[in-house]
Amino acid sequence: MYNKGIIIPGLLILVLFVTFPIWFNGFTTAGDLPKPELPPGGEKECVMPADYMRANHMKLLNEWRDNVIRDGNREILEIAGVKYPKGLQTACMKCHTQQEKFCDSCHIYVAVETNCWECHLTPDMATSKEATH
Repeated sequence: MYNKGIIIPGLLILVLFVTFPIWFNGFTTAGDLPKPELPPGGEKECVMPADYMRANHMKLLNEWRDNVIRDGNREILEIAGVKYPKGLQTACMKCHTQQEKFCDSCHIYVAVETNCWECHLTPDMATSKEATH
C-alpha cells in the first residue's frame, strides 16, 4: 500500500471527526429540564392536553392567528364545557400570566426566540404600561 503512513492517520482523524458529536454528547448534558410555573388559580385543564400543548402550541397559535387575522373567523371554541376565545391574550394569558416564569423558561432552554411579544402584552406588561400613561 502506498503512503500508508499518511493514509492510516488520515482515516483515524476522519473517523474521530465524523464521530465527534456522538461521543461528545455522552460526556455533556443540556442541563436540567425547565419546570415552567403552572397557572396560579389551580387550573388543571388547558385548551388541549399538556402533552399536545408542549409539542404543538405554536401550530395552534399560528392556526388561531390565521383564522382570526387573515380569515376574520373569531369564533369562540368550547372545549370540555369551557369557552376559549381564539388568541394569545384572550385565552392563553388569562392563566399563563407571567411570560418569564412560563414561556421564557422553556424557550430559553431550547434557544428559541419568540416574536409574540412584539405585538402582544402580558398582563404584567399591560398593567405597567397603563400605569405610565
